[in-house]
Amino acid sequence: MANALRDDLMVQQQIRNSWEHMVGVIMLNQTGRKPVKTVLPEFLERWPTPESLLRSRLIDVEEVVKPLGMYRVRARRLYKMSLDYLRWDGVDAKELHGIGKYGSDSYEIFFKQNYKVNPTDKELIRYLKEEVCV
Repeated sequence: MANALRDDLMVQQQIRNSWEHMVGVIMLNQTGRKPVKTVLPEFLERWPTPESLLRSRLIDVEEVVKPLGMYRVRARRLYKMSLDYLRWDGVDAKELHGIGKYGSDSYEIFFKQNYKVNPTDKELIRYLKEEVCV
């Protein structure tokens, strides 16, 4: 069970880099994991990089994220976050548009291996207790 909980965290499934992680974080905002599990792979297949997303039409992004709800807001957040990401130094994820505490905490844990964060998300807390034993 060493990686069972980590594998169950939606943003860690099919994620290859920190931009994809942030896309997953924005998709998870105010929606459940099941619809994100369907939308995220299609999104990343169409737009594998922030540059490819920024070259796309907003209406196409809205259509893909529509099943998640708040599709107009979500599509714009993805655009703005991607613009920020291209200039981001990789230090504080909260500097990225649309990335709050959960996104910042999960970035610290999974990309920077900083297990001293104090997450409020129950899955991140459980991961730290069960898998990292901090």
